[in-house]
Amino acid sequence: MAKEKEKIAKHVDIRNRRASFEYFFLDTYTAGIMLTGTEIKSIRQGKVNLGDAYCFFLNDGLYIRQMHISPYTEGTHYNHEPLRDRKLLLQKKELKKLQDKLTDQGLTVIPVRMFINDRGFAKLEIALAKGKKLYDKRESIKERDVSRDLDRERY
Repeated sequence: MAKEKEKIAKHVDIRNRRASFEYFFLDTYTAGIMLTGTEIKSIRQGKVNLGDAYCFFLNDGLYIRQMHISPYTEGTHYNHEPLRDRKLLLQKKELKKLQDKLTDQGLTVIPVRMFINDRGFAKLEIALAKGKKLYDKRESIKERDVSRDLDRERY
């Protein structure tokens, strides 16, 4: 029984760390996800990769593509497909606002963080983002190195 408790975490916080390096975040939203039974079990084990994922509109609905949720190890032949498109659940006015903003060139919607809320539902934090140029990335690296050096000097 102790091993089972170790497998399933109560606090799940999966981040797309690469996203803040590649993009400027303009707006963030919290969206629900339509999942199957084995998908939520894999998420609770922390087996999710948000690295290549992006969001797109299809038939007035927002979907996420390329989010890899590993198959559940205890699942049977009813296990889910790891890279299937999943629908995101947002309010209509938020969807309309996102769709209007995406008409601007250079903007995209990317997943930033996945977590499980107090009620046990999986939520996805998405951001309306604009891609950084090479000099912006260099500036981010410089700021990170300076803050790391200052932290080292304090100790």
